[in-house]
Order: sequence, then structure tokens, then C-alpha cells
Amino acid sequence: MTLIDYHKIIESFVYSEKNPLLFNSGFFLFFFCFFLMVYAIFFKNSNTRIYFLTFFSLYFFYKACNWYVGFIVIAAIIDFKLSNLIYRIPSGIKRKILLRTSIFLNLLLLFTFKYTDFFIGIMNDIGNTQINLLNLALPVGISFYTFENLSYTLDVYDGKVKPLNKFIDYLFFLSFFPKLMMGPIVRAKDFLPQIAKKPGVTKVQIGEGLYLITSGIIKKVVISDFINANFVRIIFDNPSYHTGAECLIALYGYAIVIYCDFSGYSDMAIGMAKWIGFEININFLSPYQSNSITEFWKRWHISLSSWLKDYLYIRWLGGNRKGKTRTNINLILTMLLGGFWHGSSWNFIFWGGLHGLALVVDKKFNSFFGKFIPKTRFFNILGVIITFHFVCFCWIFFRSTSFSNSWIFIEKIVYQFNPVSYFEFFKTYFSVFVSIGIGFILHFIPIKFEEWYKKLLINTPLPLKIIYLFICIFLAIQFKQADAIKPIYLQF
Repeated sequence: MTLIDYHKIIESFVYSEKNPLLFNSGFFLFFFCFFLMVYAIFFKNSNTRIYFLTFFSLYFFYKACNWYVGFIVIAAIIDFKLSNLIYRIPSGIKRKILLRTSIFLNLLLLFTFKYTDFFIGIMNDIGNTQINLLNLALPVGISFYTFENLSYTLDVYDGKVKPLNKFIDYLFFLSFFPKLMMGPIVRAKDFLPQIAKKPGVTKVQIGEGLYLITSGIIKKVVISDFINANFVRIIFDNPSYHTGAECLIALYGYAIVIYCDFSGYSDMAIGMAKWIGFEININFLSPYQSNSITEFWKRWHISLSSWLKDYLYIRWLGGNRKGKTRTNINLILTMLLGGFWHGSSWNFIFWGGLHGLALVVDKKFNSFFGKFIPKTRFFNILGVIITFHFVCFCWIFFRSTSFSNSWIFIEKIVYQFNPVSYFEFFKTYFSVFVSIGIGFILHFIPIKFEEWYKKLLINTPLPLKIIYLFICIFLAIQFKQADAIKPIYLQF
């Protein structure tokens, strides 16, 4: 073997900015298979298993974001220490100070990297100053593990969770690689009891994991990446160069792109966790089947929406305990901050504000007219259509590269709808339209059918499971784009 070959081998095990290690990368498939083989050796020993999983998770994180892996270790140390101190103090001002210290340090880390330039820009605009932007690179996954840290400390403070005695257990919880970079956001009360359980992987977990991993691969690589690279990205980046019809179809395409991208990655994370012997709660539940915006937020990014509801809307803002007016304000504030969580951009804040107003309107509508509307199939379908199109309208602001581009996009749809030639238009993007159609068909498949398919995979013999997995991987390879498309929520 030549010296160059050795260099290539070494390079594959160190961080590469051009090729970070992600679930949808080809290298990860081999990487994960190797991990499973080594994991099988340590699987039965509880302590060794946790050390190995923690080391692997941190190494995986290093491969994805280089030295930023240090931040998750620092965050784990701080909250592990503070949560144990909070637990030992029964009550009093000192206990509150420790909680506020934890909240302040977590938010300080998040704000420094994610929002400093945003506020510098506002100061420059308002004060006519010329403060240089810091241009700090956003640490991968910081929004997700910050929320996990906060929920852990708050739950310890409220007596819902007993703090861990071993630091390695907490570091493992925070760094667990399937959910580390893009969630789902995992609650300590759901995950920590699993650490102490006797190690084991059931037949059901293997079958369900196979279903989730393969469906995630298909969603992300075959559907989302293909539509995004060949149509959606082209239209959204320069809406002024395209017709209203192209913009409208790109909008429907993006609705499928963002769902298949994020839910596909979440499915892979949950499936991998099952194969390792751990359970993570579902993060998406066919959200475009929702017949109201309230129901949509019970189905979309469930781990985030439930976190915002429990810790921000109810715990901090008071929920609906302070009258109707305050309830409405709390809903809007929650969604504004939820939008701001996604990124330091007016687009995200406006997107969150639209959803907040929609939640208020939906609440008012149900209180006044809900009892007069019959619960029939017609009205359910009508609700689904209205909700879906409102969500799509909001996606314009979420996806557009700037606030002005959002309005250009809308203007194109409203005033410049006709393409030059319908025949040429459909001929050029035929494969894209087919992919969008397949995406919607798969999304609107009844949940009962999904459950039946899971049971089929659970009861399928192991050799056939392996063949099925390789067929899905082969299919993904055929559709894989030349340029790697990073997951959308990696930026958050």
C-alpha cells in the first residue's frame, strides 16, 4: 500500500470541513456498521457500554463540527454541577440563583454564537454605527443540546427529575449521537431511566428501527435532496427570474422538501437509537394531515413544540392562567421566540409571528363557531386544505434568502402566474413533479397502513431484513446528488 493510501485512510478519520460526517453521507453507512460490530462486544456490560457510546458520540460530533465538540463537554460539566447543587438545597434564594445561573450560562453560549451579529446589525441600523460583525461559525447542534440542558436543570429544580450522580451518564445523555445534531430534543425524564435498564434490543426494536432508518433514507436522499437540488433551490434563490407558476410549484415542493428532510433525519435518529437499545419519542406525525394550525403544532417538530409549550408558554409566561388577553399574548410571544430559535433573521421572527397569530385566531374561531361546525369528512378535508396552504404561505418567509425576496416570491405568484409554455415547463421539470407527487402520496398514506408495514418488517426473517436494507441503500445511491446537500435543520 502506498503512502498516499495511508494518508487517505487517516484523512477519513479526521474532521473535514468539505465532508462533515452526517447520516446521509455514504461514509456514515460504513461507519455505523463498524460501530454496531464493536458495540456488540460491549453491549452486555452496562458501564462499558455507556463509556463506549459516549466516546463514539463525541467522536461522531468531532467528525461533524471539529473542535466545537468541546462546547458540549463544557455545557455538560456546568449543568451537571449546578443541577446537583440545586438538588441538595431544599429551598431559598440560593437555589433560585443557581437555577438562574444555569439558564444565563446556557443562553449566553447560545446567544453569543447565534445572535450576536443580528443585534450588532440592529445597533448599526438604529445608531448609524459601524461595529464590525463577528461572523462566528454556529456550533452544530447548539440549539438542541442547549434546550436539553435547560429542561434537565428546570426539571431538577421542580422536583420532576433526580439528578445523576455520575458525570459520564449525563455526558452520555447530552451527547447521544443519533439525536445530538438535529434532535429530536430529548427530555431527561424520558431518557435517563433507560441508562439504568438492563441492556437489550428486542425484535420489535429491530423491525421498527429498520422501518424508520429506511424510510428516513428515502425521504431525505431520494425525495427531499432530489427536489431541492433540481428545482426548489433554483427558484427560491432567485425568485425574480422565474414565473409565478414556477414559484407556486416550488413552494409546494419546499413543503415536501423540509418535511422529508427533517422528518427523514429524525426517523433515522430514532431508528438508530432503537438498534442500540434506546427509545426516543417520535418527532413528526403526518403534520400536513392536520385540519387546524393547533393540530399542526401537535404533529410538526413535536419535541420542539412540546418544549416551548411546557417550559416557555406554561412555566415562564403562565400559559392560560392569567386571562384570555394574556393567553393570546403568551401564544404569540411563544411562537415569536420559537421563530427566533430557528435563526437570527427577521424572516424567522415574522414566520413565528404568523403562526402565533394563527394560533390565536384558531382558538377564537373554535370558541365562537366550533360547536356549529359539524364533524364531517367534508369539513375535515376543508380544514386540512386551509391549514396546509397557510403553512405553505409561511414557508415562503422561512425559506427565502431575505425578507425582500419573500415579497418578490409572493408578488410573482399573485401577479405573474403564467409560464411562457406549460408544455415546456412540465416537460423540463417532469421528474421533479413526479417526486413531489410521490412525496405527498407517501405523506398522506393512512397511519394504519404505516403500522401494518412496521409489523410486516418486524416479522420478516433477518436475511430478508438485510436484503431490504441494502435495496433501500442502493436506491438512495442512484438518486444521490453530485454535491452533498446538508440537512436543512443543521443550520439551527
